[in-house]
Amino acid sequence: MRMTVERMTMTTTVRSVTVERMTTTVREALRRGRTARAARCVLVAVVAVASLGLASAVEAQSMDRAGVERAALDYLEGFYEGSTEKLRHSVHPEVVKVGFAMQDGSYHQDPMSFEQMLSYATSVHDSGRFPPASAPKSVEILDVLDQTAVAKVYAWWGSDYLSMARYEGAWKIVQVLWQSPPPA
Repeated sequence: MRMTVERMTMTTTVRSVTVERMTTTVREALRRGRTARAARCVLVAVVAVASLGLASAVEAQSMDRAGVERAALDYLEGFYEGSTEKLRHSVHPEVVKVGFAMQDGSYHQDPMSFEQMLSYATSVHDSGRFPPASAPKSVEILDVLDQTAVAKVYAWWGSDYLSMARYEGAWKIVQVLWQSPPPA
């Protein structure tokens, strides 16, 4: 977070210095009667400020994607490692999770509350029954906006679609829809 604030401050400082220099150059050109030069300076200033804003937006988008990926990985690792801490970090307590597991040739709905998630993680941790290192564990980010995001994770139990929202700057999973692997 500190690095983010420092980068934003630096970007704002660079933007202010650029605008101040261009304003001085435009005033000087107009004072000397050089309107063409003043117009070029205004154009350069607009392009410079716009590119700095774009760079800030790209940086923010990159940081958002990293936060979404971290939340998704914490979710997976919470189940894989039996870490209630990682689940508490990545999942909103009012999460709605529902899945469809294949049993006896057909899918059965399997809801799971936040408390059940924590209980499951605790049982994994206490039993020491962790999935093998070769178990699938990957994240695919589908969409990231400024307040919401969607990711898909691949795990030993199947695939989960994670709907997320930003709460006080942190990405939290608010909905999970999952399915066990389809029959071959």
